[in-house]
Amino acid sequence: MLQHARELLAVRSPLDAELIVSEILGSWWGHHVPGGDVEQVIGEALVGYAGRAGTPAALALLTGMAYLGTSRQAAKAERAALQLMEHGVARPGWADRVGMVAPEECFVSRDVYGDQDSIVCTYTYGGAERHALVVLVDRNRAGAVQQAGVPFVPAARSGRPPTSGMVRDAWVSSQVGKLLDHCRREGRDNPLMRFEQLDPRDTKALLQSALGLTDDTDDPPVNENFGSYHAFVRARVSILPPGGRLPQPPVYGRDRRATIAARFLASDEAEDLSDRSAASRCVDRIIDYGCTHDFGRPLRVSPIKCEMFLLDWLPRKVLLSPTEQEAVPHVLASWVRWAGKRIGLPEEGIRATLDAVWDATAKFAEAYRDPSAFGLDRDLVDRLLPDGELDALPRRAFALPFLSGTHRQTGRHGAIDLSTLDPADPDDRRIILEFEHPGADAKHLDAHERLAERLWNGDPPQLWETAQALLDVGYERHEILHRLIDVLDRHHADPEALREALRVLRHEPPPE
Repeated sequence: MLQHARELLAVRSPLDAELIVSEILGSWWGHHVPGGDVEQVIGEALVGYAGRAGTPAALALLTGMAYLGTSRQAAKAERAALQLMEHGVARPGWADRVGMVAPEECFVSRDVYGDQDSIVCTYTYGGAERHALVVLVDRNRAGAVQQAGVPFVPAARSGRPPTSGMVRDAWVSSQVGKLLDHCRREGRDNPLMRFEQLDPRDTKALLQSALGLTDDTDDPPVNENFGSYHAFVRARVSILPPGGRLPQPPVYGRDRRATIAARFLASDEAEDLSDRSAASRCVDRIIDYGCTHDFGRPLRVSPIKCEMFLLDWLPRKVLLSPTEQEAVPHVLASWVRWAGKRIGLPEEGIRATLDAVWDATAKFAEAYRDPSAFGLDRDLVDRLLPDGELDALPRRAFALPFLSGTHRQTGRHGAIDLSTLDPADPDDRRIILEFEHPGADAKHLDAHERLAERLWNGDPPQLWETAQALLDVGYERHEILHRLIDVLDRHHADPEALREALRVLRHEPPPE
């Protein structure tokens, strides 16, 4: 890294210098180190190493890190840089201007579907070296990320800032005029695009929220070069004026969702749906998906959203009956026509979305894997998935594998047919665990019961991820259960510590 920093001695522009330093800082962004924070283990160590090296390249790097690093890195880098300057180490020519940048205007180029925004923020160094930072905010991928973890909860109930997407890419352009002219022309000539100016305060709120979701996501779906711009984006967003707010998404309770479904089913667009019962269940799924995984936007339709619903979310998340599997593409197409009109989507957008639905329909039968098609008893599947959460099947089967057969016990239960027990019921679940652990004392069973409940609910998601990782490297199921119980016993009251302990456990070496 310090050798890379020699490039800082060959540039004159503070913008070029900041981009080089951001690239260096991005070399470890998104990585993890066992038992520590990578920004401390590597970033702060780099500050110390550069301070000891005492070269002009080291001073240049420290100067850049004092602006672009984390708050701890910046404070340490500034102290180390001052010490090198006191010892007479030469400063680069751009050092006085690094970070001396002011924001100008903010714009957004967005598609009419609401899939993603390209945020354009312009800056200058005292009126010179005007440049634009372009940040891609993706709402579809943000929803997909939340599908894999914590469901979307409106900010009014969660106590945290609203999330309207996640940052997936960023880049810098010095051709500001040409960039803005292109965006204006596209917004004027393309009926599926819009270009408008944004309040810099609201822009800051939006980008901080979206960047926060990206930072909080393990292995986020970002462009391969995004890490090189991460520190630069963080610094540029921080100097935008404060005070902006993101709009609060509406809350759709059960009654409101039912009203939307009833209006759709009574519409002309739904008239040709033959199986009204299956159509009703399918539209409930469509509305739930939009409310829970599309930031409270059930009426929004787009080609990408429909493809993700049919080919990604349903096959992984929802247990559909055979009639629902047949009906859902047709219900979705009718929903596109109905909802598209109500949100004012241009006719070109409705046609493009319908084309995407029909293209995905042929793939849906292949993508959707009904567990009963693999020889699993449908009744058993229904018992494990009373909520229809298809992706819960493997973790629940891992937690409670003994759900059939007859066990004879001389205690209070006598002979019990396991197929009559409901694994979703805590009392029945306790009996199932007693059969799996004959002779175990109450304390031991309590620990297994707490783990089984966590695995049943997928709380936290990292619990099942860790179990799978340990299975992959050769651990036996029962040993995995006890390792997970040990982590839960130590960190059950601290969710962040629990997630970190599980991450460390996932990387333990396989057994001899």
